[in-house]
Amino acid sequence: MNWPGMLLGTGASFLFLCLIFRPLEMAFPARKGQRFFRPEWCVDLCFFLGQYLLWGGLVVGLLTLGADYLDGLVPQSFRAMVAGQPWWLQVIEVILLSDFFVYWGHRLQHRVPFLWRFHSIHHSAEHLDWLAAHREHPLDTVYTMGLINLPAFLLGFPLETLTGLIAFRGIWAIYIHSNVRLPIGPLRWFIGAPELHHWHHDRARDAGNYANISPLMDILFGTYRCPDHEPEAFGIREQISRNYLGQMLHPFRQRGWASAVAADSTGVHSDPGSDPVHSDSPRVSRG
Repeated sequence: MNWPGMLLGTGASFLFLCLIFRPLEMAFPARKGQRFFRPEWCVDLCFFLGQYLLWGGLVVGLLTLGADYLDGLVPQSFRAMVAGQPWWLQVIEVILLSDFFVYWGHRLQHRVPFLWRFHSIHHSAEHLDWLAAHREHPLDTVYTMGLINLPAFLLGFPLETLTGLIAFRGIWAIYIHSNVRLPIGPLRWFIGAPELHHWHHDRARDAGNYANISPLMDILFGTYRCPDHEPEAFGIREQISRNYLGQMLHPFRQRGWASAVAADSTGVHSDPGSDPVHSDSPRVSRG
């Protein structure tokens, strides 16, 4: 393993993202006065380093195994027809397909206690900015990246199209977590924006705004919300460790793991975010 090269690449990526997003956060802050070295900055830096130096390879390996397993399930003639479409049409189709799967998969992460055990790590961030976007359990990443890529791969979309989408979604995910509020007006109905995802992270409300690139799925399925101000607080109501190692181990703690498995086996699901009621139609949902 080329550790010097990986360290150099990780450092270059960190600098690149700083140069892109820090000026945006300073020019168009969603929360004015939020410092660069805000609380738990080091925790999110650990998640960033973990993704780039440790877990990224694991995620790619598991997705490759999944792709190899799925290869051949769809007739080759159909896959060839998909791959033969114009590039621009493939991009539109892949975005719509992946957004559909991400929407419902994300919604399940908030509904199913077993999935919430992992996804709650991401929602435990109490300060949002471009670095907080990296706070994600690696198994949660495998779940999300599988939803984004494996259905499209199964249908025959070329690797080049999927690679471009992965890169774009990575930057986009960082953008919608950034401490930015751009004055785009009605365009937010068509293009995802940080303010939509900020309300998804609101501690005081039910989950909503599950979509990623475009809010189209939230609009179609009634979970789109976007008040004209920022949430009062981010994070989750349940108790969770505030350090990197504790959060990485959180989903595997015996009590939480057992309760999640028991809830899934009985079909009785309490609200993963500790709200007394959690319905498919949020009361005052995020967004």
